[in-house]
Amino acid sequence: MRLEKAAVVLACMAVVIGIGSSAGPVKNMFQQLRTSGGMAVLKPIGDQRSELRSIIEAKAAEISSPPVDARVDRVWKAIPGYNGLKVDVEATYKGALLLPAGSEIKYIYRQTPPAVSLDDLGAQPIYRGNPGKPMVSLMINVAWGNEFIVPMLNIFDEEHVKATFFLDGSWLSKNRELAVEIQKRGHEIENHAYSHPNMSTLSRARAVMEIDKTKKLLKSSLGVDNRWFAPPSGDFDQETVKIARELGLKTVLWTVDTVDWRNPSPESVVAKITSKAEPGTLVLMHPTSSSSRALRGMIRGIKAKGLVLGTVSQTLSPERVLPGNVE
Repeated sequence: MRLEKAAVVLACMAVVIGIGSSAGPVKNMFQQLRTSGGMAVLKPIGDQRSELRSIIEAKAAEISSPPVDARVDRVWKAIPGYNGLKVDVEATYKGALLLPAGSEIKYIYRQTPPAVSLDDLGAQPIYRGNPGKPMVSLMINVAWGNEFIVPMLNIFDEEHVKATFFLDGSWLSKNRELAVEIQKRGHEIENHAYSHPNMSTLSRARAVMEIDKTKKLLKSSLGVDNRWFAPPSGDFDQETVKIARELGLKTVLWTVDTVDWRNPSPESVVAKITSKAEPGTLVLMHPTSSSSRALRGMIRGIKAKGLVLGTVSQTLSPERVLPGNVE
């Protein structure tokens, strides 16, 4: 009889203490009654909570990564920074207490920004993203090749990829409907000067006009707040980069070139881009027959290397590419 009364008392204590803890690790504490010398003994609540917290703290120490500052490289010039990553131990612990018994812990991550960003590097060209960020961007410079744009957009849709289209201003003034279609499909649209000049040969006044006219046209025609400038034919000098910066733009070149204007075979384009793609790579192409036919193969080859495809803004941002279970 006394044993029965003791069991009843313990059960009542468990109900009182465990109000609101009908699920999760706290529930487990009350399931761990064991018999010792004929008496039911409750495993201390504190022991279980301490064990749970220790597991979370160990995971936090394992995956913690410090932020990486943006820097100027001797070869690659401006290289973006990359956010650090850490587990929010307290938030993860509180969430874990509410999970059903046997559930996998859902870790809550926080990003920590670098002390030095691209903005702090001054007027520098950019050729690639941070080598620690497993993301690649496809850059399509558009001044001609209308017949290949929609087929390329269709492939992007089917492969669930967004790219960045750098538009020549004179092309945009004549092809607004096609530009709207690019925008409607969710792609980023940026500045490729107005009349496709060699920027290094221009007077300062003309260079300003080429960039600024297209910047204003992007805003008035498409509502785009222009951030990036891609010099036509990759031709520029330091004055070009300074002018773009004065107009609020960063100058972007490329890491790997398809050289699609030479009409290479699609197979050779796929092989070249797939073999050379690595974290931070910016791939240059145009709306040509070669790139249109090679596009699906390039996308799948890049993804097969465990790389994510994003826009130029996404690739050059310090934001981390996070695992799927991150909240």
